[in-house]
Amino acid sequence: DRAGRPGSASRREMTFLQTRRAQIVLLILLCVLAYGRSLTLPLLEDDYPNITGARTWGTPAGFHTLLHTGLIVLRATGYWLTAAVWSLVGFQPIVFRLTSLALHVLNTLLVFGFCRSLFSHASNLRPAAFWAAAFFAIQEGHQEAVMWVSANNELLMFLFGVASLWCWVVAIERGWRYRMASMLLFALALLSKESAVIFLPLLLLVTPSIKRRRSLAWITPFALLTLAAVAIVISTRVYSFRFTDGSFSLHSPFYLTWPRSFARILWVWGWLALAWMILRKKMLYWPALIWIGVALIPYSFLTYSTAIPSRQTYLASFGLALLVGYALADFAQFANYPKTSLALVLSAMLIHNIGYLWIKKQAQFAERAAPTEQLLSLVRRTKGPVKIQCFPQPPIVADEAVRVALGRNPEETLSYGDLSKQKPVAVFCYQKR
Repeated sequence: DRAGRPGSASRREMTFLQTRRAQIVLLILLCVLAYGRSLTLPLLEDDYPNITGARTWGTPAGFHTLLHTGLIVLRATGYWLTAAVWSLVGFQPIVFRLTSLALHVLNTLLVFGFCRSLFSHASNLRPAAFWAAAFFAIQEGHQEAVMWVSANNELLMFLFGVASLWCWVVAIERGWRYRMASMLLFALALLSKESAVIFLPLLLLVTPSIKRRRSLAWITPFALLTLAAVAIVISTRVYSFRFTDGSFSLHSPFYLTWPRSFARILWVWGWLALAWMILRKKMLYWPALIWIGVALIPYSFLTYSTAIPSRQTYLASFGLALLVGYALADFAQFANYPKTSLALVLSAMLIHNIGYLWIKKQAQFAERAAPTEQLLSLVRRTKGPVKIQCFPQPPIVADEAVRVALGRNPEETLSYGDLSKQKPVAVFCYQKR
C-alpha cells in the first residue's frame, strides 16, 4: 500500500497536467476559431498612418524623438511592436493581423492563469478560470481590439497590465522578486496607452482584503508611476490630438456614456450570467461588476458618442468573462443533466459570438477597408499621377496607403486639385458596392 501511494499521486498529477495542457490547447483553438477569419482582411484606414508613425518613432533611431513627443510616448509599445514587424517582413498585412491574433491568444491564456491564481485557495471556483478564459477567447464585444491592427495598444496594455496584477497577487506570498516584476510590467502597461492609469485601482481590487493594509506601502511606487503618466497627459493637453480634435473632454456626458456602455457590455450573456448568480444567491458577481465599472472610467469622457467603442472595452471584458465564468461553473455543478444542458448553453454561446464575428463584423471591416483597397488597386494599374476626386477618408490615409503599401511618393502619385504641370493619367472616385 505504501509503495503504491507515490504512484497514485504521480498518476493524479499526470492527469492534472494533461487536463491543463488540453485546456490551454482548447483555448488557443477557440481564439483561432473566433478570429482566424479576420486574417483575410486587408489593413484599415488608420493602419497606414500608424505604420508610418511606427517607422519614425518605433525604431532605435527615433527613440529620442519618441521621448519628446508628449502623449505618443504613452503608446510606445504599440509603435515598437509595429516597427519590429515592419522591419522583419515589410508590408505584409497578414503578418500584422497574425500579431494581433497572437496577442489575443496570449491575453486569453493570461486570463486563464490569472484566474487560477485568484481561485487557488477556493477549489470550488477553479473550474471558473477555464470558463472565463474560454468566453474571453470568443467574445465578440471587444472584436475591434483584435481585428483592427491599430488597436494593438489595447491588447498590449491588457497584456502588461493584467500580467502586472498577476505578479502582484503572487508576490503577496512569494516575495519581492514578483513585486519588482509587477512594477516593471505596470510601467510597460503605462507605456502602452494613457488609459492604463486605471490599473492602479484594479491593483487594490485584486489584493485580498485581509492583506490590503500590509500591501499599501508597496503600492506607493505604482502610484508614483501613475502620477507621472497623468502628468504627461496634462502637460500635453494643449496640443494632444485627443484633446485638440474634440474627441475627449472632461465636460462630456460621462453620466450617460458610462451606464450605457456598462449595460451594453453585459448584453446578452453577462445579463444572463448575472441573473443566474442572483437567482442562486451567489455574491461572487460583485468583483466582476466592479472590474467592468472601473475599467470603463477612462473611456467614459468621449464627446463623439455615448457608447464606448468596442476596442476600448477589451479590458472591461475581463470582468464580463469572470462573471460568465462564475455562472458557467455554478451551472455545470447545479444542472440535473449537466452534459446535455451545459452543452446547449455552450453551443449557443459559440454560435452567437463566432457567427456574429464571421458574418456581420467580417463584412463591416471589409467595407471599412474598401475605399483604400480600391484606391491602391487603381494606383497599381496606373503608370502616372492619379487625381482623387472623391475619397471618404482624410488625405493622409490615401497618402500613407500609397507610401506604405506601394512604396511610392504620394506627392508624385496623388493629386487632390487641378494638375497644372502634369495631367493625371486616371481619376479616382470611390464606388461603394
